[in-house]
Amino acid sequence: MTTYWCERAWLPDGIADAVRIEVDGGKIAAVTANAPRAGTVLSGLTLPGFANGHSHAFHRALRGRTHHDRGTFWTWRERMYSLASRLDPDSYYRLARGVYAEMVLAGYTSVGEFHYLHHAPGGKPYAEPNAMGGALRQAAKDAGIRLTLLDTCYLAGGIGVEPDEVQRRFSDGTATKWAQRAGELREDETFRVGGAIHSVRAVPEDQLSEVAGGTGPLHIHLSEQRAENEQCLAAYGRTPTGLLHDHGILGERLTAVHATHLTAEDVQRLGAARSRACFCPTTERDLGDGIGPARTLLDAGVRLSIGSDSNAVVDAFEETRALELNERLASEKRGRFTAEELLAAATDHGAVGWDEVGSLAPGAGADLVTVGLGSVRTAGIEPSGVVFAASGADVRDVVVAGREIVRGGVHQLIDRPETVLAKEIEALWQS
Repeated sequence: MTTYWCERAWLPDGIADAVRIEVDGGKIAAVTANAPRAGTVLSGLTLPGFANGHSHAFHRALRGRTHHDRGTFWTWRERMYSLASRLDPDSYYRLARGVYAEMVLAGYTSVGEFHYLHHAPGGKPYAEPNAMGGALRQAAKDAGIRLTLLDTCYLAGGIGVEPDEVQRRFSDGTATKWAQRAGELREDETFRVGGAIHSVRAVPEDQLSEVAGGTGPLHIHLSEQRAENEQCLAAYGRTPTGLLHDHGILGERLTAVHATHLTAEDVQRLGAARSRACFCPTTERDLGDGIGPARTLLDAGVRLSIGSDSNAVVDAFEETRALELNERLASEKRGRFTAEELLAAATDHGAVGWDEVGSLAPGAGADLVTVGLGSVRTAGIEPSGVVFAASGADVRDVVVAGREIVRGGVHQLIDRPETVLAKEIEALWQS
């Protein structure tokens, strides 16, 4: 049994003082407010761990390298493909190890990795078919973060278009072969497996239902770009959401990533199905995607989560408050979300299959993030204002599954993650 004493903690019924949290076997055994000081002291405000619902770890190597000559989403994608062509299991492991350490330092305790970089150049399978996924698994274990590998089916270069040279690395050829390979993955205490349809552009209509089989979380890039909607309407006479609806894919397992350009009928269908939507505001800004209808979706019954996506920014607080701030820009109104609603979205580990994680309550997974309240950013704020004021730099302590991963702002498992990232990213671009 390990005991933590929190100066303040955000419990399911609100913020309390002097909270004792007892942890046993990776789970919270007891929570007591107004308790005597004992055990490991966590100074500041302790929150449930944040969930990163959508990540492409290798995109981290693009940060600060795609701003020349302005460009578009599509020119950005070409540079991303160039990067993808350079990676192998060893280099991907080394890069992802630094990326996942950065995530924990920023307040994330689980990550859903939308993984489609499966094979060797030209599409040839590795001797170990899941070598790339295995690299991510080991990197997450080394960095101390829960990982859900959202193994992604990616079969086409566009609707009716064969994969190009780089995209052949992503493709298993058919949904059946994808399912066979992904089915070889085995879960453990901090590793889970889900599935993903890359997009309606990348999986032909007649294979969508096969990818959607299974019981774990299922994710899809949905209506991220207006061009995606236009292509889907031209090919199928339906929006991407309409296509999923007609194939029976909408449901509680499904998370629509981005969900930026939706019709009113799309929103209604997603809400009726109790699906989720994962917003990735810093990436959506970086790529010029637009502002999705987060408040409208929540009101319709869609559960919200957040993700760092391209990892152009890795900061759980930045993604969380952007839900509200983007809504203010789009609606020209303040107060679109309460602080409690924002925290619920930020801690929705269920979106990536960790239903037991995300609250400071007995029986929940012991994921704790403590934020300092004395920095130049947080000094003088009300504790509930932390979602608007704090940044990843204010994270002082992180516990994942009962294990202390960050202490005093320092990662305990990986020495100087910034050095790891600098070395690996430079090596990739010089290769």
